[in-house]
Amino acid sequence: MIQLENIIFLIIAGLGIGLFVWQIRKIRKNILMGRDVDLSDNPSERINKTLLVAFGQQKMFKRMLPAVLHLFVYVGFLVINIEVIEILIDGVFGTHRVLAFLGPLYSALMFINEILAALVIVACAIFLWRRNVTKLPRLATGVEMRAWPKMDANFILITEIVLMLALFAFNIAGLKLVQMEGGEVAGSYPISQLFVNIFGDNPSSLHIIERAGWWFHIIGILAFMNYLPSSKHFHIIMAFPNVYYSKLWPKGKFTTNPAITHEIKAMLDPSYQPPAPEMDTEGNPIVQRFGAKDVEDLTWKQLMDSYTCTECGRCTSVCPANLTGKLLSPRKIVMDTRDRMEEKGEHPAIFAPNHYKELGVERVQTTDEKTLLRGYITPEELWACTTCNACVESCPVNIDQLSTIMDLRRYLVLEESAAPASLNAMFTNIENNGAPWAFPASDRFNWAEELYVPSKN
Repeated sequence: MIQLENIIFLIIAGLGIGLFVWQIRKIRKNILMGRDVDLSDNPSERINKTLLVAFGQQKMFKRMLPAVLHLFVYVGFLVINIEVIEILIDGVFGTHRVLAFLGPLYSALMFINEILAALVIVACAIFLWRRNVTKLPRLATGVEMRAWPKMDANFILITEIVLMLALFAFNIAGLKLVQMEGGEVAGSYPISQLFVNIFGDNPSSLHIIERAGWWFHIIGILAFMNYLPSSKHFHIIMAFPNVYYSKLWPKGKFTTNPAITHEIKAMLDPSYQPPAPEMDTEGNPIVQRFGAKDVEDLTWKQLMDSYTCTECGRCTSVCPANLTGKLLSPRKIVMDTRDRMEEKGEHPAIFAPNHYKELGVERVQTTDEKTLLRGYITPEELWACTTCNACVESCPVNIDQLSTIMDLRRYLVLEESAAPASLNAMFTNIENNGAPWAFPASDRFNWAEELYVPSKN
């Protein structure tokens, strides 16, 4: 029979899920601000990559300690959510441990849940220690790691610990009540059994604790779910589509600009007919921008990358430019892209927004004045990149930082002619001489003639 408690639960759950869907729709709209790109090829290979990298955590195991700790949290997140499904069913229909009819399977599930919940607490505690006591450099340093990213990471870890403790409070109090009533325990609880007497033996207090743990756990999960779009922890959702749509061709292969390709083909073959330019809704030709100046010039996949970033700093920690003291930080490139996208688009966060507020920037004042290039990312950062792909290789969720860097550099070169002097000289030589060297092709083998010494015989 539906009671007041069930009605309250339905209202809270409906609001939580509805608010989350609303935020996801806005995030989708922000991502689609980018240029279209077709990444629907080779679905089988994409599925395999998703299973290995996203589900299998393949890249995480390049660093064993954080990989094992992350595995505890990741598997715990997947398995414990099965109990969340049970809590949702109980909340809607007023039942109690509705899945207990599964018998031995349910006991095994509850046993694994408790072990994983304990491991999640241990892993999160170690992560907090690494961030705040040992202060691991890649997590604590960098101009992009301001107050909000650090606070966000700590808040996530503390919240996960509190949610697990609420789950244990629910299990311990419920287990003690069943034992006092002489009933049959549904499930197996190896951790809760150790602390079964911690809350005493007063039935009224135990019932309050059991209900408080149940409500706190599910409301905490709904609140945490709506915090995700404001947080680096959103990667637990975005990692899977981002890995699926990651590029399949070799990392060293760059994309080409179609308009430039058509011009070169027409130059080499006078009979070649370039395709007609794309038209807008009013029938006017769309002006092609070479490279990227702002977020709308990037592809939707590059914008999806920015929502997937875990801010782990692995990319920056292996970047040779960053290691030699240059300004480039691949993590900052991705975080700046996300901040600019949310500034220019529809920011979906309902909790603390991202970095632009820390800088005292008001969206309404800067949307039309600032751009991603120079407004957030400086040319000096871009030209420090050696295009070695170390950042791309190290990213555990297959973010392609280099593609964004290259598109921003292309704009500097092709739209502003703002390349460094050494590169401009090379470009001039290629244009005039067909080679990077400052002499014509006819003189290219003079060095061989100078070295050649005729034989006296």
